[in-house]
Amino acid sequence: MNTSALAVRAVLIDLDGTLLDTVLDLHAAANAMLGDLGRPVVSVDSIRSYVGRGIANLVKRVLAGSMAAADDGAPPPAAALASFKKHYTTENGRHAALFPGVREGLEALKALALPLGVITNKAEAFTLPLLQRTGLFPFFDVIVSGDVLPRPKPDPMPLLWASGRLAVSPIDVLMIGDSVHDFNAGRAAGCHVFLVPYGYNEGRDVRELACDGIVSTLAEAAQRLTHA
Repeated sequence: MNTSALAVRAVLIDLDGTLLDTVLDLHAAANAMLGDLGRPVVSVDSIRSYVGRGIANLVKRVLAGSMAAADDGAPPPAAALASFKKHYTTENGRHAALFPGVREGLEALKALALPLGVITNKAEAFTLPLLQRTGLFPFFDVIVSGDVLPRPKPDPMPLLWASGRLAVSPIDVLMIGDSVHDFNAGRAAGCHVFLVPYGYNEGRDVRELACDGIVSTLAEAAQRLTHA
């Protein structure tokens, strides 16, 4: 037995940037949207930096060419958002790939008899097909998408709601994510927080955040846990 292991009763995991690399899907949809609007295309690296606050904010950042476009609270232009969603419906899951160690990690967490949940700011209409197309859907006991509740991450509401659905206290839950939004949501909910260094954190290094651990893969995260 690993005496230094963190004892938890459930694990909640972010989707884009933690379980799946979805940038190529988002990039294809964004450039198709820009084509519809007669605008020049953007790079994969730009899309990678813009991901993290849901599709509406991604569209705003793509149109403005600026990270700050997500901070004004205004909705994106309706035509642009409709175009992106149309194209993303086609692209969603087409190029998405599991990050290294994800499947092994999920299997190891299941072997620990830990209930699992997904907490994402992606809309449910895209979350469920993506999980199904990538074969991850059967691993999860609860899935909370960004439009299911009144407030998405970084608000703690999705984590608190998911903990309730899993019948565990948030203090016995681990949140695994790749961004400051996952960290802030986890801390506000009273959960433990592990962060992966390979995902989408708007250009910031997650090692700057005072989380409970930086894990190179989901498999490593599982190795550092035990069932409370």
